Amino acid sequence: MLTFADTIDPDLTPIIAGWSEAIRQHLADRLTDLVPSYTTIMLYYEPRDYDYRSIISALRTIPKTLSRTGSRPESRRIELPVWYHPSVGPDLEDLANTCGITVDQVIERHTATEYQVYALGFSPGFGFMGQVDPSIACGRLDSPRVRVPGGSVGIANRQTAVYPSPSPGGWRLIGRCPTRLFSEEDLATLAVGDRVRFQSVDRDAFLRLGGDDTPFEKTLSS
Repeated sequence: MLTFADTIDPDLTPIIAGWSEAIRQHLADRLTDLVPSYTTIMLYYEPRDYDYRSIISALRTIPKTLSRTGSRPESRRIELPVWYHPSVGPDLEDLANTCGITVDQVIERHTATEYQVYALGFSPGFGFMGQVDPSIACGRLDSPRVRVPGGSVGIANRQTAVYPSPSPGGWRLIGRCPTRLFSEEDLATLAVGDRVRFQSVDRDAFLRLGGDDTPFEKTLSS
C-alpha cells in the first residue's frame, strides 16, 4: 500500500490518479489488481511470481516519470439526474428532520455541490463521492438494509453515492438515479477523479430517462 496522506484532500485525488496511471503503465504485467482510494493506492501482485523488492524498485522510477511529463489525467464532469422523493428515498424526510431543515433544502444542498469521486469499491461501479454539505451530513443507519435497489442515492456522513445495482447497504437513501453506472460491456461509468453534479428531476423526466419508480417498500419483495 502506498500512503500519500492521512486526511481527505480533494487536491490529492489527481495526484493519486496520476500515480495510478503511471503504475499501470510500468507494472501492468506484474499486478493482479490496483485500487486507488482517498489517500492510498493498494497494489496486488502474486509473490510467487514477483519479488517484493522488484516491485519497490519499479515504483521508485515513477516519481521521475511524473515530474518529467507533468501529466495528470483530466477530470471529467458528469451530471447525474435524481428523482428525490420519499417513495424511492425512504430516508429523505427523516434526514431533513434530523438536520432541522426541509426536504426541499436537503435537495437544494445535495445538488448545489460538485462532488469528487475519491474511490471505487464496495460493489462494481460504486463511486465514493465527497464532500457533502455539513448541514446534511448524517451517519449510516444503525442496521444496514438487506436490499437496496439499484440507482438509490445515499448519504453517509460527508460521502454520497449511487448504488449501481441491488445490494445490502446502510447509507441513508434520499432518491433514485436512472443512469446506469455499471455494465459488463462498458464497466464502470465513474472513475476516480471525476467530478459529479446531481440534478433534481421530476418523476416524468426520471421515467423518460429509464428510471424505475417502484416504491422502495415494494422492491423488498421483488
